[in-house]
Amino acid sequence: MPVFGPIWTPLIPSTMPPEQVAEFAPAYVLLASDEASYISGAVLPVTGGKPIL
Repeated sequence: MPVFGPIWTPLIPSTMPPEQVAEFAPAYVLLASDEASYISGAVLPVTGGKPIL
C-alpha cells in the first residue's frame, strides 16, 4: 500500500526537520567561553546553513 504525505529531502530546505536544541549548543558554549572574550557587537547567525532572506 503506498504511503502518501510529505517527503523529506535535503534538496528542499522547507522540508528539512526542525532544528534541535543540541544543534545550537556549540554556539552558546563558544559565546560563554574565554575564547569569545574579544567577540562583541557581532551577530552570529546560527541558521544550520540555511540562507536568511
